[in-house]
Amino acid sequence: MVVVAAVDRSGRSSHVVSEAASLAAAFDEPVHVVHALTRSEFVDLGLTSAQAEEPKDMAEIRSAAAEMAEDAVPELSVPYETVGLVGNPAEEVTEYADEQDASYIVVSPRRRSRTGKMLFGSVAQSILLNASCPVVSTLAAEE
Repeated sequence: MVVVAAVDRSGRSSHVVSEAASLAAAFDEPVHVVHALTRSEFVDLGLTSAQAEEPKDMAEIRSAAAEMAEDAVPELSVPYETVGLVGNPAEEVTEYADEQDASYIVVSPRRRSRTGKMLFGSVAQSILLNASCPVVSTLAAEE
């Protein structure tokens, strides 16, 4: 079993990884720091085959996402690995957690108004509602 830390490229990610490391230490499990590269990130990075000089294969794209996950990792005293996924973050993270038989998923939702929560979906909320394992939510002071 593993503890999955679902990170993005925000300042909240270090809090997610720290909380995941605490859980991993308590249960003697490794941490998998996961970043799902969304389509907009994919396009912004110029990784589409139409924009690149050479078409990128999915392994290269997942590697780029894993490097983004690595950026969120502070010094950890528990074993960890970074994982890059491509697609809808909530779906990819929950599917990955299921595949790994994760004991926990750790997320950090953005703080939004009540109206914003009703109008716009939240990756963290979707993970919370669809995960088959417990989800730990950590709030960062950043937002």
